[in-house]
Amino acid sequence: MGELQVEVEPSEVGLDGQRLLRLGAHLDRLVTAGRIPGWLAVVGRGGKITYLGTGGYRHVEEQLPVEVDTIFRIYSMTKPVTSVAAMMLLEAGAFELTTPVGDLIPSFRESRIFVGGSDVKPVTVPAREPIRIWHLLTHTSGLTYGFHRVHPVDALLRQAGYEWSFPDDVDLATAVDAIAAQPLLFEPGTEWNYSLSTDVLGRVVEIASGTTLDRFLADRIFSPLGMTDTSFGLAGPESPDAGRLARLYAVTPTGKLVPYDVLGNLFLRPARLPSGGGGLLSTAADYHRFASMLRGGGALDGVRILGPRTVAAMTRNWLPRNADLDTFGRPLFAETPFRGVGFGLGFGVVIDSPRAAMLASVGDYSWGGAASTTFWVDPAEDLTCVFMTQAFPSSALPIRSVLRQLVNQAILT
Repeated sequence: MGELQVEVEPSEVGLDGQRLLRLGAHLDRLVTAGRIPGWLAVVGRGGKITYLGTGGYRHVEEQLPVEVDTIFRIYSMTKPVTSVAAMMLLEAGAFELTTPVGDLIPSFRESRIFVGGSDVKPVTVPAREPIRIWHLLTHTSGLTYGFHRVHPVDALLRQAGYEWSFPDDVDLATAVDAIAAQPLLFEPGTEWNYSLSTDVLGRVVEIASGTTLDRFLADRIFSPLGMTDTSFGLAGPESPDAGRLARLYAVTPTGKLVPYDVLGNLFLRPARLPSGGGGLLSTAADYHRFASMLRGGGALDGVRILGPRTVAAMTRNWLPRNADLDTFGRPLFAETPFRGVGFGLGFGVVIDSPRAAMLASVGDYSWGGAASTTFWVDPAEDLTCVFMTQAFPSSALPIRSVLRQLVNQAILT
C-alpha cells in the first residue's frame, strides 16, 4: 500500500511538532544506553500519520539500521488479530460468545480444575462451568502459560513442551488437544490470567471457518487491508526478506542486550503451526493499517473487516463489575499494567487513568508483544500509535507508559 510516510504536519492535527520530537530523543537515549537495539514509532491522528521515527539498529553487530520496512516479531500483538478473526466469524453466526468451546473442540468437553497437589501429583475436580468463547477472548478461561513459572500447571505445560514455543512435531489441532489435557487454574469466568487462550481461539477460527488460521488471516484480514508483510514466518533463511528481519535480543538480568537467535531464528522459516497467540511477523506499516482499521470502527480505505458495534464491544471492559486487572487478575506478567486497566475481547482497556498512573484517556485500548513492541488506539483523542523494537522479554523493559506520556504530552487540542 505504499511506503510508510508522514501524511500531515503535527500542527495540522493539534499536535506540537517540537514536543513530539521528545519521543525520538528518549528512544535514542535508550539505544545509546544499550537498553534497546533499535526502534520505529508511528503516530497517527485523525487517520493520518503525523510522526514517523526510527533509530538504532535492526542488527547491532552488523550496524544495520532500523528502516521503515524492517520486519519485527510482534509476538502477542498477534492476539488482537486472532481476536478480530474470531469476531468476524461471530458476526457471520458461526458461534456465539456463550458457545462452549467443547462444542467446537471436543477435548475441552471434560475440563478439570486444579485444586491441590503438585505438578508431579495434581489433584483436580471436574469443572462446573465450561470454557466459552468469551472466556478465550477475555483470558478468563482458566488456562495459563508455561513461562509464568508460578503454578504447578505452568510446570505441566513446560513438561509437555509448551513454554515460549511449541513442540516440533505437532500441528495446531494436536497442540490444542494437549493444552486441553492440562487442568485449569480456576473455574472459567471467575478470574483473569494471561494464557494460551488465544492459541485455542486460533483453533476455533480454523474449525469454524473450515480453513487454516494462517490462510484465514491472509485471505480475510491481511490481503484486504494491504498488510503485505505480515505472516507466520519467512520463506527461509535465503528469503529476500530475511535481511529485513530485525535480530532478536534478550535482556539479561543486568540489563545488557545479547543476541537471542535460538528463539529469534524460528521465524526465518514458515511456522510449523500458526500460533494465534504470538506467531506473527509484521512491519510498522502493516500494523498501522490494522490499528487504523480498528480506529475506523472496523473499516479502512473502503474495506470493512468488522462492524462498528463489534469493535465498540471488543474495546470496552468485559471484567465483572468493571473491575481492573489488579482486582480480578492473577498477579502475573502480562502485556499491560494491571492497575486501572480492564480487559475487552482481545485488548487491554484503560478504565481509570489516575489508578493506572498513566497519561492515558479512558477507553484507550492496546496490547503488546514479548519483544517489547506495542500499539494503542485512543478514541478520545482520535490517535493511534505503533511501536516496534526487539528486546525480549518485554517485562524487562517497562517502556509502554513512557511512550504514552511522550506522545500525549504533545497533544495541544
